[in-house]
Amino acid sequence: MGAVIAVAHRGDPYRVRENTLPSFTSAAEAGADSVELDVRTTADGVPVVLHDATLSRLWGHDAPVAALTAAEVRRLTGGGVPTLAEALAHCAELGVRVLLDLPERSPERARAVVDEVRAAGSAARVWYCGDPGALRAVRRAEPDAEIALTWKRTAAPRPSLLTDVRPRWLNYPLGQVTRDRVDWTLDAGYQVAAWVVDSRRTMRRLRDLGVTVIMSNRVATLRAVVDAPPRALEARGGAVP
Repeated sequence: MGAVIAVAHRGDPYRVRENTLPSFTSAAEAGADSVELDVRTTADGVPVVLHDATLSRLWGHDAPVAALTAAEVRRLTGGGVPTLAEALAHCAELGVRVLLDLPERSPERARAVVDEVRAAGSAARVWYCGDPGALRAVRRAEPDAEIALTWKRTAAPRPSLLTDVRPRWLNYPLGQVTRDRVDWTLDAGYQVAAWVVDSRRTMRRLRDLGVTVIMSNRVATLRAVVDAPPRALEARGGAVP
C-alpha cells in the first residue's frame, strides 16, 4: 500500500471561503499535499477558479460565469475569485500541487486550461480530474498529464475511455469505494482516489483499503489520519466525529 496523498477539497472550506487564495493558504498550512480547485471559463475565455456555474451561492450574484468577462467577475466578487493563473502562482509559492477539476465537458475550454498551465510553467505541479469528455481533451493536448478519471457510475469505465484518457487514478465518490471496487481498480492497473471524505473513521477505512488519494474538506484531520501509525489510530478509537 502506497502513501496516501492528502488533497484539500477547494482549499480549507470549513475555515475559509472555498476556492479562494486564502483558502488554499489555510489548506497548505494544515498539511495538504495538494489542493483541489474547480475551473470555469468566462465569456472572454479566461479560466477562473469557481465550482458553481453562477456567482449566486458564494458571492450573492445570480450571474452565470460564462456570461461575464473576467473583469466583471473580479468586480462582482471584490477580487475574491482568482484567475487560474493567479491560483497556480499562489500554490507554487505555497509548495503544494494542484488538482484541477474540470466540470465543463467542452474540449475547447479544457485545452484553454492546459494552455494556461503551460504558460504558468506549472505542468509538473498540476494534475487533472473532472468530466470525462474534458479529460479526453486534456490527454490529447498534454500526453504527459497526470489524470484522475472521475467516475460516478456503478459500472466500470468503458475500455475505450480508459485507453483515450490513460488515467493513473480512478476517482470515485465516497459511496462507491468498496472493497470490491478497490480490488477491481488495482487489479486493472490503476490507483484509487476518493472524494469527499470528512469522517476520521472513513479516512482510516479508505487508507486501509489501499486508497492512495483522499480528498477532504477537513484536511487537518486527514493529515493526522494519514500520518498516524495504524495502532495509534486504533488506540484513539472512540472519538470519531
